[in-house]
Amino acid sequence: MSDTRNTPLSLGGVVVATALPYYEDASAPAGLAVDYDRFAEHCRWLVENGCHGVGPNGSLGEYSSLTDEERRRTARTAIEAVGDSGIVVVGVHGVGSHQAKHWAEVAAEDGADGLLCLPPTMYRANRGEVLAHFEAVASVGLPVMIYNNPIDTKVDLTPDLIAEIAWIDNVVAVKEFSGDVRRVLEIRELAPRLEVISGADDVVLESLLMGATGWFAGFPNVFPAESARLYDLAVAGKVEEARALYEPLVAAFRWDSRTEFVQAIKLGMEEVGRFGGPCRPPRGPLTPEMHEQVKADMARAISALERQSV
Repeated sequence: MSDTRNTPLSLGGVVVATALPYYEDASAPAGLAVDYDRFAEHCRWLVENGCHGVGPNGSLGEYSSLTDEERRRTARTAIEAVGDSGIVVVGVHGVGSHQAKHWAEVAAEDGADGLLCLPPTMYRANRGEVLAHFEAVASVGLPVMIYNNPIDTKVDLTPDLIAEIAWIDNVVAVKEFSGDVRRVLEIRELAPRLEVISGADDVVLESLLMGATGWFAGFPNVFPAESARLYDLAVAGKVEEARALYEPLVAAFRWDSRTEFVQAIKLGMEEVGRFGGPCRPPRGPLTPEMHEQVKADMARAISALERQSV
């Protein structure tokens, strides 16, 4: 069967799953209020440093800890901050299709370029339920990047299931976070109409070399310019240069695939002179041991980048 649909806006390139800053406010949930001004500045900084766009209201953006008002304002802030300088792919994850579709409709009203959507959260949906979920979200009309994160959702979007989802109008990409780089080629074979986007920082080079066309990323919050350069080198096939840049960063990048990834990335931001700050519950502070390990991994990365810049 051939696919004659017009291809919507590409959701590839380096799109940063943006971390969300807070400031202390006793009247706010958990005593932490969203710092929208700082968030807007961060979104602009990422794009100015070479990233193709931002992705608010993802797991790294702590969407599940936000009120409905905060969640919408966060997406609006990113959209207004980036403007025409990049793309904004808004997370619309929801427990059910009605919630996810609601957030998709809100994102469309507010001017998002695309949507990132998990399968139903907090429920291990079957194949038919997964398809119905994405059909509902895609019906809103924006380009949709489906998100395979079997670690958190317990639902694995296997390549054969992705191939079936790919026939839904407006589904244009898949963020692959299984960690199995073999899936990049398999998805490209079974669903050639989809962009395959690397979702895990610690297999990004491997994924790009196997044909992924994007990186929906965590650590570019810390290293945006270097991440954009890594992406460009990889897609240009400059393997030795890409590997030299990538290898010293991988120890830090591995934190993107751990439970404490939000805390680790925010600490990484602090280590390069940016604002990271605290997280809302259920995320607490890193243990002292983890804190020191993140700092050590970051020190290695920073040192290597400084040597390469000489």
